Parts: sequence; C-alpha cells; structure tokens
Amino acid sequence: MTTLLGRRTRALAAITVTAGLALVAGCSSDDGGGSGKTTVKGVHLAKAGQLTTCTHLPYPPFQSEVDGKVQGFDVALIDLVAKDLGVEQEILDTPFENFKTGAFLNSGECDLAAAGMTITDERKKNVDFSAPYFEATQAVLVAKDSGIASLADVKAKGKKLGAQAQTTGEDYVKEKGYDPISFESSDAVLNGLRTGQVKAVVIDYPVVQGWLKDKATADKFEVVDNLKTGEEYGFTVKKGNTALRDAIDKALKQAKADGTYKKIYEKWIGPYDASVASPAAS
Repeated sequence: MTTLLGRRTRALAAITVTAGLALVAGCSSDDGGGSGKTTVKGVHLAKAGQLTTCTHLPYPPFQSEVDGKVQGFDVALIDLVAKDLGVEQEILDTPFENFKTGAFLNSGECDLAAAGMTITDERKKNVDFSAPYFEATQAVLVAKDSGIASLADVKAKGKKLGAQAQTTGEDYVKEKGYDPISFESSDAVLNGLRTGQVKAVVIDYPVVQGWLKDKATADKFEVVDNLKTGEEYGFTVKKGNTALRDAIDKALKQAKADGTYKKIYEKWIGPYDASVASPAAS
C-alpha cells in the first residue's frame, strides 16, 4: 500500500495508512518518543512506521496515479524495501528541483527520493545514490506528419524542441546547442507536442514507451531518434545515510536474483532487457 500526500496545485488524494503501524516489530525509539521517529533494523525513519518517499508526479511508467493511487516501476521497487523493513511506503509529491539539492531529505520530510533520476556527479555532491537499477536512453518524439526524421533535423529545419525542466534530457540537448522550451512535468511535455507549442520533444525513452501504449497517441506520434547517453537511474538518500542506502541495494539485489525485478519490469516497462535492467553488470 502506498500513501499519497499532495503538494501540487491539483488535488491529490491522501490514502491513510492505518492498522498496526505503531506496532511495527523491530522498531525502537531514538528520540525518547517525543517526535515519533524510529529506527527499524538500523534504518532511521522520518516518520514512525513508514518509509517516506519523495517523488515528482506524473512520470509514468515510474510513478503516476493509477486507479486513485500512486503506482509504477519505482513505487513497486521501493515497496520491496519497505516490506523488508516491515513498514509501509508513503509517497510525497514534491518539485523535481528538490531532488538535485536533496532539500526534502535534509529537512527530514522524506527518507529517500525515487523519481526516475539519473545518477550524475553533480547530484552526488548533495545526495547519496543507490546502486543503478535502470539504464535509460533519450527519445525524440514527433508527430508522424512533422517531416522531422532525427534530432539533427529539428535544428536544421528550425523547429521548436521541448524537454522537461531540470532533467538530463534538457541538459543533453542544451549541451548540443539547442534551446528547448522547458515544461514542468512529463504530461506538460506531451501536451506541448499535442498542441503544437513544440514540434519535437526529448525525454526518457521509457516515458515515451508508456505514452505510446495509448492507441490515440501511437496513431499520431512516432519516435524518430533514440539517444544513448549512458544514463543510469538510482534512488537517493541523505548524504551519509548508509543504512538506508544499503537496505535499498539489498532489496534490489534480492529482487534481481529471485525474479521479482523481472516481473515488475515486464509489468511497467515492457519486454525484459537484462542489459538495461542491470546496467552496473553490463
């Protein structure tokens, strides 16, 4: 079960975690009981009885609202960590820029961040990353009648390019000399393409895969370029929080060994690709 606490202008339903959370086995108070914070199996938790995850919605297939609750690839993987700790996962929707600074981790509002986030040296200055759990490429999506056949075509034909703000996709095209229009969320990126505000967009390929599962979208748009940038996704924790980082790595390793990761991957991403699923070993 996951709990969603909305922090954006649109209303997001809160699902209350109830039965038995105060009686989690193996929990011990580390502050005299004053704030309700606990340590479970050596892992300090921001809130008693729950593993609080910061994310940024929507970002399918990694995290988005499905049937009234937050679900997705990242959500399912962190549920495994929560299960190992004997607690529930609660998801907090926050601005994406906070993931670069680790603000919500440092303030104690969240235990970890899961947002389809690329591991970079710049981000490592502010947060600690788990082991890589997914390799992502950037896709260029256009309307089928656009006449655009590649990323280079966008510049050659003077077309407007869109990207999600504060992402490695945006950084990548800027480094290549493009001046993309920035959108606040992945949904806004797709809407910008649909409405003609931009003629092409660059965004993580798994996100595009999710979009193209919708027949209406697949009938109108197509991928014309796939940019292999060597990006690897990782979950983040506060600098120095080795106990939680180790717990995440342990859960990921076990899930890959027993086939759970493969099942989750096939449910949310598509046909299993071992080289993408285990970038550190490929």
